[in-house]
Amino acid sequence: MPSKVSSRYWTVDRIMRLVIGLAIAAALIYLVRYLSNVLLPFFVACFIAYILQPIVDMNRRLTRTKGRVIPSILTLVDVTVVIALVVYIFLPSVIKELNTLGDILKSVSSGEVKLPKFYVTVVDFINKYFNPDNISGMLDGTHIEALLSKGSSLLEESIGVVMEILSWLLTLIYILFILIDYPEISRGFKLIIPHKYRPRTMVVVRDVENSMNHYFRGQGVVAMCAAVFYCIGFSIVGLPLAIPMGIIVGILYMIPYFQYVTLIPVAAICFVYSLGGSVEFLPEMGKCLLVYVVSQCICDYVITPHIMGKEMGLNPAIILLSLSVWGSLLGIIGMIIALPVTALIMTYYERYISNPAPETDESQPAEADKSGPTESR
Repeated sequence: MPSKVSSRYWTVDRIMRLVIGLAIAAALIYLVRYLSNVLLPFFVACFIAYILQPIVDMNRRLTRTKGRVIPSILTLVDVTVVIALVVYIFLPSVIKELNTLGDILKSVSSGEVKLPKFYVTVVDFINKYFNPDNISGMLDGTHIEALLSKGSSLLEESIGVVMEILSWLLTLIYILFILIDYPEISRGFKLIIPHKYRPRTMVVVRDVENSMNHYFRGQGVVAMCAAVFYCIGFSIVGLPLAIPMGIIVGILYMIPYFQYVTLIPVAAICFVYSLGGSVEFLPEMGKCLLVYVVSQCICDYVITPHIMGKEMGLNPAIILLSLSVWGSLLGIIGMIIALPVTALIMTYYERYISNPAPETDESQPAEADKSGPTESR
């Protein structure tokens, strides 16, 4: 009789736990969506702090300090200086190239350059949605003059700008405090888990942490190398806005296959550039495609195996699916937490449902559980 009872998997107790768990998950999703505007700076700060953690450790070794306050401040200073140098060096050339493309579009729209009828629709579309004058105005500060000219909406625009600045400052403050208290936050997460389930849960959490470290930090290095290759390649073939496009490709390299989305703006830039008569569209676009092929081959067959090994730890299809699902549920916050949550679910399913451990191994968590309180102290 006991064997028959134990053979039943879906008992009333299990069903009630499942229903309660789904209700709690739905309530959490609704709460996060409701508070998304407030929680977004915090989640962004957590993600950036996680990415910057190796730099903090490096600064600790360089400064030979035991605390984390000075290394964390130095990390933020380092990142700020690098971004400021990149903007200072490349922003003037970017504005100049945008003005050049804008002059070409003006000459075409004014009738100085005659085009076949088929190209007229394409030119109008590019002039409407990819007008370099609008982008250049955003970069060189002319949009501020436009805001000042709106006397009636000056107060509203000012309040919006101030709130935007405050949100970014709040994110920066979050990043600093998370970097300083990163070990304590990690240990605090362990204490949140009930003592009874702590050993088993921490095994899953460590697996997820290894998977995330393997992907984010490894793929981040690959993305930086890809950005350098694409910047150099686009510059060699003479593509306007080579540096911004190379950086955008490198950023999108964090998501598998998303870098190919940039083929659309690259084709638009090549088309506008060809209207000036100095180059032809197909040869210029062919050179850009060659840059994609060469850079992709170097990254996939040389850099990625050397940095990340043969296995990425996360399947690209699962990555894209998780970003789509969690992004639709929670917006930007969902896209930030998509990979950690998906890795947690997959690890738990593989370890305890798909491939459960033998019953003889249950004694090991119990032994590890005894040392839990002493470690937390």
